[in-house]
Amino acid sequence: MEHLRSKQGFICDMDGVIYHGNTLLPGALDFINWLYANGKRFLFLTNSSERSPRELRAKLSRMEIEVEETHFYTSALATADFLATQMPGSSVYAIGEAGLLNALYERGITMNDVNPDYVVVGETHNYNYENILRAVRLVNAGARLIGTNTDLTAPAEGGYIVPACRALIAPIELSTGKKAYFVGKPNPLIMRTGRKMLGLDSRDIAIVGDRMDTDIVSGIESGIETVLVLSGVSSRKTVDMFPYRPTYIVDGVGNIPEEK
Repeated sequence: MEHLRSKQGFICDMDGVIYHGNTLLPGALDFINWLYANGKRFLFLTNSSERSPRELRAKLSRMEIEVEETHFYTSALATADFLATQMPGSSVYAIGEAGLLNALYERGITMNDVNPDYVVVGETHNYNYENILRAVRLVNAGARLIGTNTDLTAPAEGGYIVPACRALIAPIELSTGKKAYFVGKPNPLIMRTGRKMLGLDSRDIAIVGDRMDTDIVSGIESGIETVLVLSGVSSRKTVDMFPYRPTYIVDGVGNIPEEK
């Protein structure tokens, strides 16, 4: 653990790592205070596309944790950056919340439900049969299908598991026979951006997350040491289901700082 604590930077997931829904997880405040006290560079890199950095900052503030907006990067921002690079001035039909829609607008991408260049799907509470039908029609007409992340499920308040982006986009893929391109973790694009934002080499960073199929594999494929926390969707039995292993396994982020 001393080797882990000596890292200069930390890339951290949020859902299942810092909180469940609106409930702060045990040890999360101690971990963030430790990051600040020891001058660590850190970035909250979340596959959730629902909220903007400003909203995520406000959410943590309600939990009495103060973090500047510059410490957040979401799959919604990564998706908007990707589309703006691939096709500047493109248009999309988006199924998602304000965090995704605002990210797209800010990168000069317009909404279009007639003949868009892309159909983009993220997490949303407004998922319904009508927008599935429209998405299927548009993809069949030639729009490219994009998912903000590959998460099938996400932890919610009370420990419940809810459907996430990959589960929501599956009916569109199955109905059209088209495979979506996913931008969030474990896509190397978002990890490269995270490293650039920290300004550190991979060997000086650790990634902390609760998912073997996104957080941990992202770190392994990027040459970054990995920390699996058991406060989200994974257990020690989960690890045995995968051909790779995390560098560290801890109950929660509260185990990372030095013991008092």
